[in-house]
Amino acid sequence: MSTTQSPRPVACLLGPTASGKTAAALAYAAQAAAQGRTVEIVSVDSALVYREMDIGTAKPSAEERAAAPHHLIDIVDPADAYSAANFRADALRVTGEIVARGNVPLLVGGTMLYYKALTQGLNDLPGADPAVRAQLDADAARDGWPALHARLAQVDPATAARLAPNDSQRIQRALEIWMLSGQPMSALLAAPSSRDDAAARYRFVPVALEPSDRAVLHRRIEQRFDAMLAAGLIDEVKALRARGDLDANLPSMRCVGYRQAWEYLDGEIDYDTLRDKGVFATRQLCKRQLTWLRAMPERIVVDCCAADATAQAVAAVERINA
Repeated sequence: MSTTQSPRPVACLLGPTASGKTAAALAYAAQAAAQGRTVEIVSVDSALVYREMDIGTAKPSAEERAAAPHHLIDIVDPADAYSAANFRADALRVTGEIVARGNVPLLVGGTMLYYKALTQGLNDLPGADPAVRAQLDADAARDGWPALHARLAQVDPATAARLAPNDSQRIQRALEIWMLSGQPMSALLAAPSSRDDAAARYRFVPVALEPSDRAVLHRRIEQRFDAMLAAGLIDEVKALRARGDLDANLPSMRCVGYRQAWEYLDGEIDYDTLRDKGVFATRQLCKRQLTWLRAMPERIVVDCCAADATAQAVAAVERINA
């Protein structure tokens, strides 16, 4: 008789910015608590990992975090990097710990690269190399990032074609991979990825909050960005700048909202432009998130514009965990 266990289903509430993921997650946690079960939420968000970044990331409030245990929030200093590989290792570890406690894990977020890394494994890409990055930074300071983009186009045209000439972070990473491995990043990403035994223990089931009317989501995004500004986003970025060890090119400061506030505080744009660029960048992020989601044929779709979207999402998660 085989002792092999079937993978445990784990519900994942995914969706673009302002689609109502947090509300649905907390509603499910409350329903489960009424039934005597404890839900623990695992964040799938590349911005929520950073400490001191609360307003612009729409981080769950202290009250919301008290309603259900939350994980992978406030775990990294804004000066430090956090990768999809870091997330995958942490998410699998935390999920295992939640299950071991007899509780219910619920993954919630919108960083689709993290979800892909978790569910499909990681490609064999070389790690970051400080010496190579320093060399590329020096080249960029001398020649400009468009020149490095042109260099990338010679060795990895497929990657260069999808990057803007001033996308310093991604251009640097693609050139770094080429310099370390001698192979283009596009080829390495196309290679089969490996899954480990830890991931095989779970069957991650995506519940996607998607808009039937993109205009509704765009209005929510606009209202939410205005609320962030009213809540003190600019002062939050001022405090981060005052630390003295952060700059505009760090992954943390390239998060939507923070990048635009940094430009405003540098005097590069005025307040109205900050607001417009922040809303536009959030809409672009939303568009990318929906593109990722729609490439998942296995997802369970809930219309986040529906009046009962939260109840629908809760019911879908309950079916997965039943």
